[in-house]
Amino acid sequence: MRIVDAHHHVWDLSVRDQDWLTGPELAPLRRNFVLDDLLPPARAAGVHATVVVQTVTVAGETPELLALAAAGEPVAGVVGWTDLTAPGVGDTLAALRELPGGDKLVGIRHQVQGEPDIAWLLRPDVRRGLAAVAAAGLAYDLVVLPHQLPVAAVAAAQLPELTFVLDHLGKPPIASGIQEPWAADIRALAARPNTVCKLSGMVTEAGHDWTTEGLRPYADTVLEAFGPERLMFGSDWPVCTLDASYAEVVDTAHRLTVRLSPDERRQVFETTASRVYGI
Repeated sequence: MRIVDAHHHVWDLSVRDQDWLTGPELAPLRRNFVLDDLLPPARAAGVHATVVVQTVTVAGETPELLALAAAGEPVAGVVGWTDLTAPGVGDTLAALRELPGGDKLVGIRHQVQGEPDIAWLLRPDVRRGLAAVAAAGLAYDLVVLPHQLPVAAVAAAQLPELTFVLDHLGKPPIASGIQEPWAADIRALAARPNTVCKLSGMVTEAGHDWTTEGLRPYADTVLEAFGPERLMFGSDWPVCTLDASYAEVVDTAHRLTVRLSPDERRQVFETTASRVYGI
């Protein structure tokens, strides 16, 4: 099976600090992770294309990721960052597309999970920025916590022309085994036809003692809510390495989708990402 890894990161601490890497739990990630580190395990897993995703709210990162995509395979798409609250978001996105690799810009993301205002996505200035993302033909990646899912559903309803891509299942509390109200909120978000979900980030939310069967109820919930045609695989490398190797993450995703038909599995592992991100 040809696989699109729809969610991974890269960073070089000599170029830019990753100020979110704080505390002893994230200490293993405080080193450089570059594309050459990803290539061997990705190729061994059958990955033929990837989408690299922003990590910091710094304007300079996105041109660097686009340049990485311009250098060739496997990076086929970039989910970058821009200040959605700033005037002229449309002009900024157009300027990014003029840069080397600008044709690989497929989406925008902001760390909504870190915003203290639970209704941040509904602010008039943010909504104006999101409308500009939609007008540019780009998707919007949602990185939110479970309590922010209802607001995300409202934003999706208010902007039906924009495709919202939920990262990491909305970060459910897998380690605790608790499913509600997360599951109900997932179903409400999935009721909006302009929403998509990434099967990603699960091992990190589950912690060191994760098991495939412990992940299964959460995977089954998003499979039922979104369907394979609106679900895409993402490794969340290198963050996933806190709890699992790249090979383990891919293998676990295969195990979680083993009950699907071959065509449905192809949607999860390739077709959905290719369609949504235009790669």
